[in-house]
Amino acid sequence: MSAATEIGETRRQPSFGELFTPKLVTVLRDGYGLRQLQADALAGLTVAIVALPLSMAIAIASGVSPERGLYTAIIGGFLVSALGGSRFQIGGPAGAFIVLVASTGARHGVDGLILATMMSGVFLLAVGYLRLGSYIKFIPYPVTVGFTAGIAVIIFASQLSELFGLSLDGKEPGELIPKLQALAAAWGTFNPAAVAVTVLTIAIIAGLRRWRPSWPGMLVAVAAASTIAVAAGLPVETIGTRFGGIPRALPLPALPTPDLALMQAVLPDAIAFTLLGAIESLLSAVVADGMTGRRHRSNCELVAQGFANIGSALFGGICVTGTIARTATNVRAGAHGPIAGMLHSGFLLAFILVAAPLASYIPLAALAGVLAVVAWNMVEKTAFAALVRSSWGDASVLLVTFLLVIFRDLTEGIVVGFALSAVLFIERMSRAIAVETRRAVVQPDVADAADGPRQSYDASEATDPDTVVYRISGAFFFGSASTVATVLDRLAGQRKTFVIDCSGVPFLDSTAANVIEGAAHKAQRSGVRLFIAGASPAVRRMLFAHGVRPPLVRYKASVERALKQVRIDGVS
Repeated sequence: MSAATEIGETRRQPSFGELFTPKLVTVLRDGYGLRQLQADALAGLTVAIVALPLSMAIAIASGVSPERGLYTAIIGGFLVSALGGSRFQIGGPAGAFIVLVASTGARHGVDGLILATMMSGVFLLAVGYLRLGSYIKFIPYPVTVGFTAGIAVIIFASQLSELFGLSLDGKEPGELIPKLQALAAAWGTFNPAAVAVTVLTIAIIAGLRRWRPSWPGMLVAVAAASTIAVAAGLPVETIGTRFGGIPRALPLPALPTPDLALMQAVLPDAIAFTLLGAIESLLSAVVADGMTGRRHRSNCELVAQGFANIGSALFGGICVTGTIARTATNVRAGAHGPIAGMLHSGFLLAFILVAAPLASYIPLAALAGVLAVVAWNMVEKTAFAALVRSSWGDASVLLVTFLLVIFRDLTEGIVVGFALSAVLFIERMSRAIAVETRRAVVQPDVADAADGPRQSYDASEATDPDTVVYRISGAFFFGSASTVATVLDRLAGQRKTFVIDCSGVPFLDSTAANVIEGAAHKAQRSGVRLFIAGASPAVRRMLFAHGVRPPLVRYKASVERALKQVRIDGVS
């Protein structure tokens, strides 16, 4: 049975109200008491401690003052959690937006940046309410890995001047090559004290991650670097010397000045914010789903992102999106639901009310060290290497996206990467049909005796409470991956044995392989044995390239052999 058929038979179409009811409401309906509040409060405090230095660092790297990053995390983060379709999503300023925000601010000023942020919020509302969020899932896996790695390179490059304490004569160029040329010309202003602060910050974060992973490494590192810099009187630039500190309260909300010419000018930037915000927030929600076994609602999440961007712009903030690192921290800290994210915003507000004067002493080199660690963590190194090895097609999409993001433009990288993936898919479809004519992409009806001698139907195979067999028919690629992922995610932890029948799959791509890898890891965490039956050599090679190999899964030539092995294991 195909994935689409199974879903259609077991699930009715949800109503508009069901689709857009925030997760906060459903969590409260399920019952919420003191124990859940304590868990959410602890998780919210943990995330706030991580978000405090990160929000300021991202704002500074984006070319705006540090308090705008805090306003974004407080207002935007609260609305994302209160209105979103994900139980664990944490919203705020994201490293992925640094390049776009910086370039928009450089061209149109802070007023244009805030206007573009508000327009992006309106566009995200439209995308969500029109239920277009599901189509974001069609972005192929090599494209997401490529643009994330490209963004990481750009973030690191944007921090080189702070990492080495360089002083440029004019404004730092945004493009990578001119930037490196300008930094090389300013090498004579190299500041050893700034390098020492940076190295200390990175070393503390790395050390705590290894030996004290439960400690807030980024906050401890920034606090330690600030204390040492002040005590030793190091000649390094700080938030106070460049920005004069941060305010001790939120500003009053204010609408951007309506300017039709400025709206037209920032329209491309607003569209870019919308596209990247939708992709980044849904990727973050998927990560949370994979860690918890829950399911987010894409369109409701995009609506929340829309309101969050509008709210952030009203208070002078920048773009808001779901943040993968802070969302994962929220889950690991034991959050129960969206109230953890709302409390994280409350704690951040308390921090600036109480401790704003201390922020003046934070060295910019320390925040640059934080962003260098963020950039390193953004690169999915294992996935990048697997895609390069898997096939020339996936490697081409990955590298083209990666290089275009670095040397051209983020949006251009995504669009070209997606188009190249579509062309490769068409080529693979034609090759699969030409080479494996017995495995058409759409399986035709055949006579009962067409496959040779038939075996008697064994009802126990379908009614066995400990075993489930799921058959995937047809091409398994990025366009169908989200549909199959929904079913696999629901089934992977329900029985003791899970058999995926791939005998009707002519080929699968890296996005599909990544889906099966996720299901395999979920099954492993749940103590479920996973078999893959009937996979062709080409399909098996792709799965192996993505880590879907023994002992994570067991391969059998057919479903019958897999079930026979299940019975043998049961007897032994």
